[in-house]
Amino acid sequence: MSTQQTLQVRVAHIERVTPLIKRYTLEALDGSALPPFTGGSHIIVQMRDGSRQVNNAYSLMSPPSALGSYQIGVRREAASKGGSAFLHDKVAVGDTLAITAPSNLFALDESARHHVLIAGGIGITPFMSQLHELHQRGASYALHYAFRADEHGAFRDELTRLCGPCVRFYAGNKGQKLDLTGLLGGMVAGAHAYVCGPARLIDAVRLAAQANGIASARVHVEQFAAPKPTGSAFTVVLAKSGKTVAVAAGESILNAIERDSTVPVECLCRAGVCGTCETRILEGEAEHADQYLSHAEKAAQQTMLICVSRARGGRIVLDL
Repeated sequence: MSTQQTLQVRVAHIERVTPLIKRYTLEALDGSALPPFTGGSHIIVQMRDGSRQVNNAYSLMSPPSALGSYQIGVRREAASKGGSAFLHDKVAVGDTLAITAPSNLFALDESARHHVLIAGGIGITPFMSQLHELHQRGASYALHYAFRADEHGAFRDELTRLCGPCVRFYAGNKGQKLDLTGLLGGMVAGAHAYVCGPARLIDAVRLAAQANGIASARVHVEQFAAPKPTGSAFTVVLAKSGKTVAVAAGESILNAIERDSTVPVECLCRAGVCGTCETRILEGEAEHADQYLSHAEKAAQQTMLICVSRARGGRIVLDL
């Protein structure tokens, strides 16, 4: 299992960016430099709301070269699981938060000749730090940013100043739509595409890339919302404890283990991004749904993230 270093930070500034999005500036309690990171990195904010513990992953938006603070953008979700509501409603300047050290599952590919960045709504946040990195490298890129209406297009002034002619905005209420088929079909050889936003946008980008014959290795995805588990019921044998747990259709292994109170399992994100619940597979194969393991690691079928991934078949044996 992955171990996560935890840092204590102070909320130095809170800025309302749109009616639904706030930007939080976080500093080390002692004023020292924060751990280094690369464009596309995220942290997990650990929030204690009474007796409830909520852990959410948020992209770092600030320049990787400016380690005096981190910045995250948080959208107030209507159906919040607790994280965005807690930050929007209960966190004030001067408060202390616990965060993990940065991790990057959405890094820029250094071999790419050109970078096509596609953002939807709050999905613009990981690109903010990537843009600073692209400028530092002198790399070729284009940013396409779609949002529902002008009032929900966060950070547009900053993006215009930073990107100039390399950014295009698409306001849905004005009938401005991304032409993903044309955009991906027109990618130059050696270009890579990156997408972050709602699931429907990510699915559309993947389908457009496939239709245009673009290899999956050239399409990079960031999605912090946990995929809803699908598939039939199966059983999990926990080798160390000698227990067998029934996992219902559409249920995660983690949820089944917790429901059964079988063994304690650490999991920070519950969304397949932090790696803390990575578990060794002893028998059987996993249907992987995480963003943490590489393609090669998933194909090897040696470990799985039990918060989102399920068994391929009726039975799997885990080292728990």
